[in-house]
Amino acid sequence: MTASFEPATRQARPDDASAQSVRVWDLPTRLFHWALTLTVIGLLATGLGGVMEWHFRFGYTALSLLLFRLIWGFIGGRWSRFSSFAYAPASLLAYLRGRAHPDHLVGHTPLGALSVFALLAILIAQVATGLVADDEISASGPLTRFVSGSVVSLASNWHVTFGKWIIITLVSVHVLAVLFYVWIKRQHLVRPMIDGDKRSSGRSVAPSRDDAGSRMLALAVFVICGAFAAWIASLRL
Repeated sequence: MTASFEPATRQARPDDASAQSVRVWDLPTRLFHWALTLTVIGLLATGLGGVMEWHFRFGYTALSLLLFRLIWGFIGGRWSRFSSFAYAPASLLAYLRGRAHPDHLVGHTPLGALSVFALLAILIAQVATGLVADDEISASGPLTRFVSGSVVSLASNWHVTFGKWIIITLVSVHVLAVLFYVWIKRQHLVRPMIDGDKRSSGRSVAPSRDDAGSRMLALAVFVICGAFAAWIASLRL
């Protein structure tokens, strides 16, 4: 990470003649984002409602998506790679002081990156514990028989208490942050995650690769991840 910081670039206005449209979020990343959003909603709804068979199905979908994102974080489009938003503490402080490097405002900002990594980490933990959890009534994860009873107990307790409420908290904070940026800072974060493009303020910004080749690669990766999740599901007794 660079140690020097330039003043933050101004937010480009739609009618700014110098503003240019830049592909920031590739199609696989956008599809992942919205698919995971719907999956998390499904997980929370079925978990709180006790509809366990559908809860498992959403869980396997989440497993597929998270595995895909972990891989895509290394081989995906420029701004989808973890290396593009793995910021040093100094970068976060500079952003909070309004002196962020311009490159740190293109994809995930330093503060946004913390939210992304936190959500990914807790979702991975929640899926992992769900695979070895047991409600001692009718629902048990596909991997419970491969771990000790103490691990099952700890995983089950985490999954239905701490993990669930941490996810609800992080999702709520994430939504409030998006609304804050839209209503207060007048920065539209949702539209770029729909069409993939952001408006730059006249400076040169390297776009993310988002062509037929990269999309086919993403599809192949997701199929492999889905097949792995299906195999895990087949282990459930």
